[in-house]
Amino acid sequence: MKYRAITIGREYGSGGGAIAESVAGHLGWRLLDRVMLREIAARAGVPETLAVAVDEHVDPWFYRVMRPVMGRGADGISMVLPVDVFDADSAADLASAVIEEAYHAGDCVIVGRGAQCVLRDRPDVLHVFVYAPPADRIRHIQGRIPEGREAHDFLREMDDRRLDYVRRHFGENRMDPHLYDLMINSHGETEPAVRIVLAAVQSARSATT
Repeated sequence: MKYRAITIGREYGSGGGAIAESVAGHLGWRLLDRVMLREIAARAGVPETLAVAVDEHVDPWFYRVMRPVMGRGADGISMVLPVDVFDADSAADLASAVIEEAYHAGDCVIVGRGAQCVLRDRPDVLHVFVYAPPADRIRHIQGRIPEGREAHDFLREMDDRRLDYVRRHFGENRMDPHLYDLMINSHGETEPAVRIVLAAVQSARSATT
C-alpha cells in the first residue's frame, strides 16, 4: 500500500511541526501547516493574522450562545451586523475542507487541525502523534512562553486548547491512541522521529511489492 497522506498530531512543544516539515522534505511532499492558514484566510476573505488568531481554538461558550441572534437589531429582526462572521467554528470547517482536498490531491503531510479525525476512515493515510516529556517540551518553547507565565501552566493551556478543539469539532479525545497508527516520543529531537515515520512509510510500500 502507498500512503496518500500523513497526518501529524502533536503535543505543544514536542517538535511535531518540525518533524512534519522534515518528513515532507524527505518525501518531496507538500506540507500543510502554515500554508493551511493562508488558504483558510484566502477562502474566508480575511487577513491571515485573523486565521492565525482562531487557529485550533474553540469559540467562548457565550459567543456560541449569542451567535444565532448576532446581526439582529433591537426588534430582533432588522439586521445591524453581518451574520456570516469568521470565527473559530468557520475556520475549523474550512480547515476540514482543505484537509479533504489535500488528501484527494495526495502526497501531503498535514499538521494538526483534527486531520486524524477528518481522514480517520481512509486506509491510505498514516496517522502519527508526537509527544515528549514536559522538560523537553519546555526547553523547546523557552522563547515562546509569554512573559510572566509559568511554563507548565502555559503547556497545559495549549494542550487543553487542542483537546477542546478536537472534542468540539469531532467529538473525539485527541489523546485516544486508537486515532493513530504510530505514537512517537520525540524527546525533543527531530531526526530520530523523522526516521521512524519514514520507516513506516517505506514498510507500507514494501508490503505491496
